[in-house]
Amino acid sequence: MGIAVFFSFFFYRSAWAFLPMLLVGGIFVYWGIQKKGREKQQLYLEQFKECVLSVLGAIKAGYAVENAFAESIVDMEIMYGKDCWIAKEVRMICRGVKNNKTLEGALADLGRKSGLTEIKEFAEVFAIAKRNSGNIPETIELYSKVITDNLELNAELETLLAAKRLEQKVMNIMPFLIVLYLEYTNRGYFEMMYHNMTGVLIMTGCLMVYMAAYALSEKIFERTYG
Repeated sequence: MGIAVFFSFFFYRSAWAFLPMLLVGGIFVYWGIQKKGREKQQLYLEQFKECVLSVLGAIKAGYAVENAFAESIVDMEIMYGKDCWIAKEVRMICRGVKNNKTLEGALADLGRKSGLTEIKEFAEVFAIAKRNSGNIPETIELYSKVITDNLELNAELETLLAAKRLEQKVMNIMPFLIVLYLEYTNRGYFEMMYHNMTGVLIMTGCLMVYMAAYALSEKIFERTYG
């Protein structure tokens, strides 16, 4: 609603524009949700990595692999809190195992639910190792290193792109600052752009160009991380 109010004033100076601008505001909210979702997936992957390392430590201490996952819950609650995502998911895995569901099947379900490629691949590798009586501790250790490397690469990318992200944010607000400055220093400078059909069409075009540029900048960063 805040976006709708601002855009209604900025582009049209009309209360009638509020309703259509709600749709524009919804688009920006949707983009924000997608961005938060990507950030949340990174957090989930970090938690899963720590869980795998905890499981590996428990196995090396003599626990069976199923019991090692149950033991890892305590470590995850200490690190991320009792209501953290990974603790909830591992509890569900343990409940499934108690109800005669295979551990590899429960991990495959977690991979599908999380949507994370790394977890899906871990579940597949784990299932193959368990089915073929492979060295499970070695398998877990190797794949935890893969996840760690991916997270470190993402952290390095984040550092390298931090300045570019700041530039992106500045460029996103710069058009508004320029217009507001001109409006403040030259009263009525843009008056001809409002309350007439030609002005409405031009400002609508400007709005569409702005949204396209915003979406393109977000897509560039998304592809860079991908």
